[in-house]
Amino acid sequence: MKYYSTNKKVSGVSLEDAVIKGLAEDKGLFMPDHITEIPAMFYENIDKLSFQDMAYTAAYMLFGEDVHANMLRTMVYDTLNFDVPLVRLEENIYSLELFHGPTLAFKDVGGRFMSRMLSYFIQRQNENHKLVNVLVATSGDTGSAVANGFLGVEGIHVYVLYPKGLVSPIQECQFTTLGQNITAIEVDGTFDDCQALVKSAFMDEALNAGMKLTSANSINVARFLPQAFYYFYAYAQLKKISEAAAHNMVVCVPSGNFGNLTAGLFAKRMGLPIKRFIAANNRNDIFLEYLKTGEFTPRSSVSTIANAMDVGDPSNFARILDLYSNSHEAICTEISGVSYTDEQIAETMKTCKKETGYLLDPHGACGFQALKDMLQPGETGVFLETAHPAKFLETVEEILGEKIEIPEKLQEFMKGEKKSEPMSKKFEDFRAYLLANDPPTPKGELREL
Repeated sequence: MKYYSTNKKVSGVSLEDAVIKGLAEDKGLFMPDHITEIPAMFYENIDKLSFQDMAYTAAYMLFGEDVHANMLRTMVYDTLNFDVPLVRLEENIYSLELFHGPTLAFKDVGGRFMSRMLSYFIQRQNENHKLVNVLVATSGDTGSAVANGFLGVEGIHVYVLYPKGLVSPIQECQFTTLGQNITAIEVDGTFDDCQALVKSAFMDEALNAGMKLTSANSINVARFLPQAFYYFYAYAQLKKISEAAAHNMVVCVPSGNFGNLTAGLFAKRMGLPIKRFIAANNRNDIFLEYLKTGEFTPRSSVSTIANAMDVGDPSNFARILDLYSNSHEAICTEISGVSYTDEQIAETMKTCKKETGYLLDPHGACGFQALKDMLQPGETGVFLETAHPAKFLETVEEILGEKIEIPEKLQEFMKGEKKSEPMSKKFEDFRAYLLANDPPTPKGELREL
């Protein structure tokens, strides 16, 4: 499989180079030359498969031309070693709980899968054992998923850039207390500023000449594509309940940088019969404005209680445009949008807890409310509950007026000491820091994940 850039100035790139480079030289995002549709027989029997088996089939269609089958199977099975419950909240609305991985967030799948694939390619390509520096910007959960996926891996150093004061305290603990080969960089700015620093680093020729850089954001194909696995699983679980429900499945995705939604669009192109998608936004509703007007106008993000969605210039919008050949009409046919204020999100959380006993996090609340507002008769809605509510402890407890139990996994992170490097949002400061603190080239063999 060859990859091309969404800016159309780079093409014919191997998966190996696309994963290691992260971003194309023309500043575009990599896309596969084609998307292979899975045979119909797979969907007829999908409800009889394990999550790992169905995910491996999808992974083989995406990566099987470039990764040895046994290695790819190992990547998939090691990544998906936890449950993903489908919980019924109303007669036709379900929550797909994606927060049962190591860091209690949906990005655990993409982060862990990418760490294994990157390690695989680095060992195959990196004859001189040059240290690989992974740059990742996070609005909350990406940082913890990636940092924990790469923790302790020899030959790789991870820099997690996060906006000062704009991630929850528990989220912050998950990547600032690790040490070893993980460095947390606290940027005096927004998530968009963090993302701009990462992209600028990739475009700096002198910096790249001295350091080997790659990204672990959803701009990397190995990070966002594995999130397609969730959609196959959701369909399979609905099919066990009702064939009609499965064939009228509408998926609502709480959306920030749009990697998760883009992964769902890939799953649909692979033949998965998802009827349509809903992109649920908070006040950062740039995509909703595009759906209404046909104009995409990025702007500075604003802070909300659904902080992982505080993105004013979503990178993966370029991939959505590319998938639909820049057709506004085609995009609107398959994707609708909605946005909610903090007050509306809080009210949904309180109402849901009172009426169903179910504890929503602020992001999942956007998804749940969007389905309540936008489902049509005969449709079955699944929203992606992307992170455990305890990751936003202070916000959730204040809204509900009650104490929330903190899972043991999160308690362990909270015991560590925070260590982070303060950073301005000026690229020259970040560039100088990287050059001054580039760890020494490792000796010996790289350890496989």
